This record gives sequence, structure tokens and C-alpha cells, in this order.
Amino acid sequence: MSVSAYPAIALGRGSTLDGDMMGEVGGAVGSVPSGPLIRIENLQRHFLMGDEMVRALDGFNTIIEAGELLAIMGPSGSGKSTLLYLLGGLDRPTEGRIWVNGIEISALEENALALYRRQEIGFIFQSFHLIPTMTALENVALPMVFAGISERERGARASDLLARVGLADRMHHKPTELSGGQQQRIAVARALVNNPSIILADEPTGNLDSQTGAEIMGLLAQLNEDEKRTILIVSHDPAVTDYAARAIHLLDGKLVA
Repeated sequence: MSVSAYPAIALGRGSTLDGDMMGEVGGAVGSVPSGPLIRIENLQRHFLMGDEMVRALDGFNTIIEAGELLAIMGPSGSGKSTLLYLLGGLDRPTEGRIWVNGIEISALEENALALYRRQEIGFIFQSFHLIPTMTALENVALPMVFAGISERERGARASDLLARVGLADRMHHKPTELSGGQQQRIAVARALVNNPSIILADEPTGNLDSQTGAEIMGLLAQLNEDEKRTILIVSHDPAVTDYAARAIHLLDGKLVA
């Protein structure tokens, strides 16, 4: 069964938060007419380090369409990971605005932002962030606990996803019993369990050898092609652009190409 065959948990494109959660959000949230999946205007994120102000993002603007596989490129310190964390609701901008599915996420209250992360976003990290005492199956199923999914459905969905990423025979192994590439495949499956509209991958091949990295990128590209799922990949590896439909380049917190 394809991931897309599951009942959608994520907000549909162009939808808005509603019900009790809209009460949490109140009048703070701005909206824009239906259009791009993601719109970013004058995004800035500044950090004070000692006496120095670091401008991790310094007036970044872009539009990202639904279904894109976008590579966000740049050297260390260019602001690309900061951008991903802001899009994922893990951080808040110093200035500027971010709209996703017509919702201004940069203005969401904490409870609404947590709901946004759970429903709309799937994260893949360079260091996998798997729980070592849990099996692959348990790691993939864990996000569904917080989404209120029944234990039976959690097991079925996690099993299906692990089979899809080529780990049907490894689902009862713990991370320490698996290779780096296998651990990253678990992380990909985990990112998909709540059927998010957007996958954010932060250096997903950074801890892998070139062949295994190519396999992971091929898997992400296949997900994008089969399901038109929006995937944003942060990387400094130029090989990533071979899999992306489009690449943008950051330097000193600004878009340079």
C-alpha cells in the first residue's frame, strides 16, 4: 500500500487550522490567497553571540511550489539549516513572515505551532536521531503515538513504511545493529508516518558514504516523483542537485542564486 493511500492526517493544501486550534491561534495569523505552498518574505534570524550579532538569515525571500524537490545549497554558516528550522516551526524569525498552505506559521501560538509540526512536517536529520533502545518498528511508530493513532494502526503503518524503504527484514533490529544507510532509511520512514505535506531533510547524506548517500537521495527522489510530495533538502554536497528539480544557493544569510 502506498503512503498516500492512508487517510490524510496532514492539512490539505490551501486549508487552514480550524476548530479548537483556531481558537488558540486567534487573530494573530495572517493568510494569503491560494497559490504557492510556501511563501517567505524578508526572513531574518539574528543571534547574539557574546558581543557579536550573527545574521544567520538576513532578508531572505522565496516561493516554493507544492510538489517541488528543492535543494537548498550553501557552505557552513550560510543560513540554510536555520531556514529549515524556521520552516519546520522549530525556531521563530527575528523578522519576516512565512506562509505554509495559506497559514502564517511565523505568527502561530505555541500549541498551534506544535500541531503544525506534527501534521504538516516530516523531519530527516543528518544524525538520524533514532532512539537506540527501540527497534526500527518502534522508532517509526513513535510519532503516531502523539497523533493519537491506535496501536494496531501504528504497527501496520510502520511495517508498511519500513517495507517500502527496503527494511522489511530489519524492522525488529535496533539502530546499533544496522548500518548508517539503514538507519537513515528508518528516519525517512519515520518522517512519512503522519503523512506530512512537506519533508524537511537537513544534510540527509552527511554521515553516509557516497554510494549510500546516492541510495538515500534516490529514495527521496522516488517519493517526490511517485507522490508529488514536497521535499526540501539542505546540503553542501553538490551531488544533491542532481536529484532536485531546482536548487537555490545561500551565502551569509541571503539568496545569491
